[in-house]
Amino acid sequence: MRFLLLAVALLLPAGAVAQADTGPAADVLAIHQLLHRYARAVNTVDLNLLGQIWSHGPEASFIYPLGEERGFAAIERDVFEKAMGGEFSARDLMIDDVAVHVNGDGAWSEFHWAFHATRRKDGERVTTRGVETQIYQREAGKWRLVHVHYSEEAGTGRS
Repeated sequence: MRFLLLAVALLLPAGAVAQADTGPAADVLAIHQLLHRYARAVNTVDLNLLGQIWSHGPEASFIYPLGEERGFAAIERDVFEKAMGGEFSARDLMIDDVAVHVNGDGAWSEFHWAFHATRRKDGERVTTRGVETQIYQREAGKWRLVHVHYSEEAGTGRS
């Protein structure tokens, strides 16, 4: 048995720790569903769906390589209409390695992503990859996205 455990441990990269979801199962499932809807909103630039996902409170924020947006109106306009819809004619956000953590009326998720897109101006295909943290709060009994912070991996771009 010790040999088997040692063999498994040697196969894992140094520092690799698998994360597991934590919190009540129904809330964890609701956050996973919200993440799925978030990816769909990015891929389709569906502003109606976006409005259902995000908190409309003043604390809503989005931090990304292009800057910081505060409030739902700025996120909708600058991140989704201008960046996602204005810059790209096609988008495909793929989310992987998701861990969701729920604590009372607050929750957060961590995940890796790959974003495949086509630039509107010249048809160039691009792929970026990175890691993202999202923070949620329960508002009137429903989970809403309050904050996104993402970083791109160095060296990603043209595909």
